[in-house]
Amino acid sequence: MGLQPLEFSDCYLDSPWFRERIRAHEAELERTNKFIKELIKDGKNLIAATKSLSVAQRKFAHSLRDFKFEFIGDAETDDERCIDASLREFSNFLKNLEEQREIMALSVTETLIKPLEKFRKEQLGAVKEEKKKFDKETEKNYSLIDKHLNLSAKKKDSHLQEADIQVEQNRQHFYELSLEYVCKLQEIQERKKFEFVEPMLSFFQGMFTFYHQGHELAKDFNHYKMELQINIQNTRNRFEGTRSEVEELMNKIRQNPKDHKRASQFTAEGYLYVQEKRPAPFGSSWVKHYCMYRKAAKKFNMIPFEHRSGGKLGDVEVFSLKECTKRHTDSIDRRFCFDIEAADRPGPLTMQAFSEEERKQWLEALGGKEALSHNFNRAIIPRPEGSAQLDKMGFTIIRKCISAVETRGINDQGLYRVVGVSSKVQRLLSMLMDVKTCNEVDLENSADWEVKTITSALKQYLRSLPEPLMTYELHGEFIVPAKSGSPESRVNAIHFLVHKLPEKNKEMLDILVKHLTNVSNHSKQNLMTVANLGVVFGPTLMRPQEETVAAIMDLKFQNIVVEILIENHEKIFRTPPDTTFPEPTCLSSSPPNAPPRQSKRQGQRTKRPVAVYNLCLELEDSDNPNPSKEDTPTSSLDSLSSPSPVTAAVPGPPGPDKNHLLADGGSFGDWASTVLSSRKARAVYPCEAEHSSELSFEIGAIFEDVQTSREPGWLEGTLNGKRGLIPQNYVKLL
Repeated sequence: MGLQPLEFSDCYLDSPWFRERIRAHEAELERTNKFIKELIKDGKNLIAATKSLSVAQRKFAHSLRDFKFEFIGDAETDDERCIDASLREFSNFLKNLEEQREIMALSVTETLIKPLEKFRKEQLGAVKEEKKKFDKETEKNYSLIDKHLNLSAKKKDSHLQEADIQVEQNRQHFYELSLEYVCKLQEIQERKKFEFVEPMLSFFQGMFTFYHQGHELAKDFNHYKMELQINIQNTRNRFEGTRSEVEELMNKIRQNPKDHKRASQFTAEGYLYVQEKRPAPFGSSWVKHYCMYRKAAKKFNMIPFEHRSGGKLGDVEVFSLKECTKRHTDSIDRRFCFDIEAADRPGPLTMQAFSEEERKQWLEALGGKEALSHNFNRAIIPRPEGSAQLDKMGFTIIRKCISAVETRGINDQGLYRVVGVSSKVQRLLSMLMDVKTCNEVDLENSADWEVKTITSALKQYLRSLPEPLMTYELHGEFIVPAKSGSPESRVNAIHFLVHKLPEKNKEMLDILVKHLTNVSNHSKQNLMTVANLGVVFGPTLMRPQEETVAAIMDLKFQNIVVEILIENHEKIFRTPPDTTFPEPTCLSSSPPNAPPRQSKRQGQRTKRPVAVYNLCLELEDSDNPNPSKEDTPTSSLDSLSSPSPVTAAVPGPPGPDKNHLLADGGSFGDWASTVLSSRKARAVYPCEAEHSSELSFEIGAIFEDVQTSREPGWLEGTLNGKRGLIPQNYVKLL
C-alpha cells in the first residue's frame, strides 16, 4: 500500500488521521528532496573527480538502485512500474560500464544536474514554502478559536457578532489554504515520477558517446529508451488528465464543502472542547477532542488532539450515551455548550462546539431538544440526470457524430483532445436532442459545425447519461484486472465483463470503440494513439459514482481499460467470452496447489540479465564481485531476449534453495546434477506466460532440450518448436 490519498473533504474536518496522512506525504517529499540533493552531488563528482570516477559511478549506481517511488492509491499502472524499475535498470547498466573508466562528457551538467536542481528548487522548494504557510495558519487559526471561545457570553451582542465574523473569516481562509496545500502535496508526488526520470534518461543517452563502444551500446539501448519514453509520456498524459479532474473536484468542494462530505460510519464527528474539572483552587480547563458518535449503537468516542503541539494524539475514550442536554449562558460563562450523560461513566461531561450551528447539529445527532432538519453527515448527492438516454435518439446522435468525424476529420491532429467552444457544443447538442431539429442537422456536409465541436458534443452526450456507459455496478470489477495480472488475463477479464453489461450499453460501447479503433489506426496523422484515446475516454466511459481523490487516482486504470477495449475490439465484441473464465475479483496468477511464483519486485531474482542490450550485462552483488563457475551463464542470451523487458515485472518461482523439494521429491541439488543429461521434462502444473521470454503450457506438456538457465529458479526448454523459460518447480524431470 502506497501513500494514502488526501481527500479535499477531510480539509474541513481536519481530523487527526488527516494530519497523519499529511505528515506521511511531507516525509516522503523530504526523503525525495534529500535523495535528489545527494544525486546532484554524485553527478558533479562524475565531472570533477576523474581519478575517483569509478567510486563515484558505483555510488551513483547504488543511489539509483536503493530509491523507490512511492505511489498514491493501492496499485501502479504498467507504465509506473516501468518507471519505478527504470532506476534499477539504469543502475545495472552503469555498474557494468565501470570497467571502461572513460571520462563522461561535460554535457552531464546540462542534461542531469540543472534539470534536477530546477525541479528541486521550483517544485520541492515551492512545497516547502507552502508547508511553512500551512503550519503558520494552523497555529493562527486554532489560537484564534481558543481566544474566541474564551469570550464571555456577557459581552455586548455587537462585540460577540463581530468576533464570530472574524473567526469565521479566518477559518474560511485556513480552509482554502488547506485545500491548496493538499492539492500541491499530491501533485508533486505524481509529478516527480516523470520530471526526475527524464533527466536521467538524457544523462544516459549522452554518456554513451564518451565510451569506445558508445555507438553500439546506444543502438542496443535504443529500444528500451523508446519504451521508457512511452511509459513517461503515458504517465505524463494521465497526470494531466488526473490533475484537471482533481482541480475540478477541489473547486466544487471549495464552493459547497458541506455538500461534498464523505459518507461516514459515524452519525456525527468533529472537534469539541471538553471541560475537565480540577480540585477546588484550580478550577477547570477545556481540552480539544476529536469526537465521533454512532447513533445506532449509542457509542460516543473522543480522543484529545492538539494541532499546535505537532499533532500529539491522546488515548481514545469510549462510552455509551444516556442523554444530551443543551446548556444556556445563564448556567455557564461560555457559548455553544451542551452536557452529555453516559450510562457507563460517572457525572456529566460539558462540551463546547465551535459555533451555534455546529452545536445544533450535535444536539440533533445526540438526540438533544434542538434539532435541524438535515443530518450531520449528508448522504452522497447523486448526479442530476440529464436528458441524454440510451434510447433510439441517443444511438442516432452517436452514429451521426461518428459518421461526420470519420468523413471529415479522421486525420485532424488532436482529434477528441482539442475541445470545441462550449456555447457551440451546447447549441449542437440541443439541436441533436430535439426530435424536431435532429434530422435537419447536417454534420457531414455543413461547414457550420467544426469537427472539434462535433467530437466535444459526442463526449458531452456520453457524460450526460444518467449512468456511465460501463455502469456504476461494474466499475470496480473493470478496474481490478487493470491493476494486476498478465496482459492476456486482463483482456480475458475485460472481455468477460463487457458481456455482463446491459445490452444497450454493450451495443453503444461496441459502436464507440469500433470508431476509436479506426481513429487510432490513423494516429500517424491525428497523433491520437490508443494511450491518448484512453486518457480522453477513460473518465467519460467509467466515471465513479462518488467523486473523491481516491477515485480520481484510479483514472489511470480506467484509461488502461479503454486501451484494452480499443486494442482488442474484434475479440471482445465479436466473439463470446470464455464461460469457464473466473470472476475478475477471483483472478489469480498461480494455479491451484502450484508452488508460489514470486515477482521480481520481491527481490527473488536479483541477477536478472538486461536482455534488451543483447550483451552479457548480468551484474553480481557488491558482496560477491567474483562470480563462481556455477553462476556463469551456460546458454545463449539470444534465447532469453525480449523486445520489452521492463513492460511488466517478470514473475518467477522461489529462488534456488538447495533444500527445496521438487515435484518428484528430489532436491535442487539432484536436479542440477541430472538435468543436462536428461534434457526432457513434463509439466506438473499449468502455466500462463507473463513475459515474452517465457513459455505457456498445460499439465502434461513435454519439454525437449531442457537446460539450466541463468535465471535463478528457472530452466530453458523447447515446446512445440519454441524455446523459452520454464519455472523450475512447475515441471518434473523425466
